[in-house]
Amino acid sequence: MEKLGRIERVDLRAVWTNEAEHFTPWLAQPENLEILGETLGIDLELEAQEKDVGPFRADILCKNTAEKDSWVVVENQIEKTDHKHLGQLLTYASGLRASTIVWISAKFTEEHRAALDWLNQMANKSARFFGLEIELWKIGDSPAAPRFNVVCKPNDWETTVRQAAETLATGDEGTPAQILRIKYWTAFRSYLQEHGSKLRPQKPSRDHWYSFGIGTSLANTTALIITREKKIGVELYIGHENAKTIFNELLKEKHSIETTVGSPLDWRELPDRKACRIVLFNSVDPYDEVTWPQQFGWLKNNLEKFDEAFRPLFASNSWWLLTASTPQQA
Repeated sequence: MEKLGRIERVDLRAVWTNEAEHFTPWLAQPENLEILGETLGIDLELEAQEKDVGPFRADILCKNTAEKDSWVVVENQIEKTDHKHLGQLLTYASGLRASTIVWISAKFTEEHRAALDWLNQMANKSARFFGLEIELWKIGDSPAAPRFNVVCKPNDWETTVRQAAETLATGDEGTPAQILRIKYWTAFRSYLQEHGSKLRPQKPSRDHWYSFGIGTSLANTTALIITREKKIGVELYIGHENAKTIFNELLKEKHSIETTVGSPLDWRELPDRKACRIVLFNSVDPYDEVTWPQQFGWLKNNLEKFDEAFRPLFASNSWWLLTASTPQQA
């Protein structure tokens, strides 16, 4: 019988002697932000390390690439949580107008976990707070491997219940199309989770689009439902101020992109608009709930192909030089 190894816990200070000099630079590396993003279910792009907020400095500032103008503040602590870091976290979140606030620590006290739970309840729709514990493990002489454990996060169920109550109280249930969209995207989100997709779905809304990050704030992939024309679609949406330049750079790779996706795409430069789109449509009726599993399968398959086609292009080229400016401090 093959001999199995033994998992051993590694002291954080044995790898990261100093929080600011060692842990924060390690976390800011793309491959490690990817691990953090997988844990949070958010596609992250680094904006700054040690970002000035008045006389203070936030450890890491990122963009949530699936949401427009959505900033993520990360506060690191490789010790047990304390009041000082909680205060810093709130100061940075306020000063940078962050919509996602992440506190990483070696150990969360019950008091600080309860504080983040309370903040999630009180923040309503304006912000979301995550508490993560960082651990290091190894097997034998293997390199130490990090693991993030979520100890506190927004409660989607409570949010959904609260919004439903608000809707009933105001009578604002929306148009039939809006009601369909939120039902459709909620079911699609569940489909992705049940089928183990690596796509990171955001919170469902009444919009006719549902966005996903591809590792950059220059563009994102989007699922579409067009009820009036009875069709669904997948697109790359480029809403950056340099969208035309980015579009033309991608156009040079048209053959390889369409080969990866497996279909010809509709390339829409949209000369009279700032944004550009690259789209693939499927003629099906979003109102036909019986066919939703097939529709969801088509959306999932093509969103994953779009991700496979476009993510490496953005990662391997110099378009990151075109990134938008950092948010203004309060």
